Amino acid sequence: MKRRGAAKWSAIAVVLALTGGLPYLHGQESSFEKSDSNENGKHLFTTETFGGNGRTCRTCHSSDTGTVSPQDARQRFRKDVQDPLFVFDGSDDGQGNGVGRMLEEATILVEIPLPPSVRLADDPNARSVVLARGIPTTLNTPALDPVLMLDGRDPELQTQALHAIQRHAQVTGLIPRLDLLHIAEFELSKQFFSSPVLRRYAAGGSAPSLPEGRTLSEIRGRRFFIDAPATGDLKTGACALCHSGPMLNQTNQFLPLPVPAGTRFQTVNVSERDIRNRKRPFIFRNADGTETTVWTPDPGRALITGVIDGDPIADGAPFFTSLNAFKIPSLWGVKNTAPYFHDNSAMTLEDVVDHYGDFVFSKLPPPFTFTLTKQDRADIVAYMKLLD
Repeated sequence: MKRRGAAKWSAIAVVLALTGGLPYLHGQESSFEKSDSNENGKHLFTTETFGGNGRTCRTCHSSDTGTVSPQDARQRFRKDVQDPLFVFDGSDDGQGNGVGRMLEEATILVEIPLPPSVRLADDPNARSVVLARGIPTTLNTPALDPVLMLDGRDPELQTQALHAIQRHAQVTGLIPRLDLLHIAEFELSKQFFSSPVLRRYAAGGSAPSLPEGRTLSEIRGRRFFIDAPATGDLKTGACALCHSGPMLNQTNQFLPLPVPAGTRFQTVNVSERDIRNRKRPFIFRNADGTETTVWTPDPGRALITGVIDGDPIADGAPFFTSLNAFKIPSLWGVKNTAPYFHDNSAMTLEDVVDHYGDFVFSKLPPPFTFTLTKQDRADIVAYMKLLD
């Protein structure tokens, strides 16, 4: 990297450190050249088990997709029924018994502490809840997304790495901070980007821009993703309402609701549909002392904020609340990161678009309701496959 580029990256690293984006970066201590030659980090990510249950970071974050799909799980099971993917929270009961959920859904069991303001009506003494969630992809995320985990519960990469090692690899011993630093730095290497364009952007280059499209279907699909006010049939910019910004992962100023631009958590009626997991009664204590009981399989961001309405800046209240809300994912490289949604309930991009057509756009309050035709759906999928 040229000196000017390195200096630019150093400045960005400092800004991110000050704003809580990637606080392990300090000036020249971490560069993309260093991440590519970080043999310690590579070993720690791909091979080191830290004396746990046999899992490494690579167990759940493949080099191709950064996650695990049911196809991956089935292939690994056929190759080795003792693969560490299927132990502990990768098993049906969390105790190592059964592999059906992983083979069919590729979800793992995640234990989330209940905030003081939240309790379960069907288990009043519980102070945590176990939920089945998909494995977040590591493609583009480490260097380009300061919001980590589906519910944003980890503040930066080193903490995320520590929690993954402790909670999913069942490591009880001390993890050296330097090891966490090496892992975090390794996650900046080339293999963690979906394209050279994204890597250059992370290093301080120009932000990626929407491709123009080559086929008629791609060109038609592009209009759903441009930042522009909705006109006519309301389809122009419809997807960009929540997939805007350089990483296509935040709300824009054209959202026709009282939601600030740049929010990162939204509900899109996935938990509400209750496809994967059974609903349970969560009781939230409100600021005025009253209580609200909500039946949901996974409250999402509300289990972090402890409130239904959420933070107006971070979570997009008041219309989109913390309840059932999850991080808006980036669309760059999305064709390679299936399954989709927090519960892996959409196996393909076609499933994603069908969900939006049937349970989001058609459910908006008038006059914002519109219908995605069969051609619209095919065009949106075609365009998303361009987003490398």
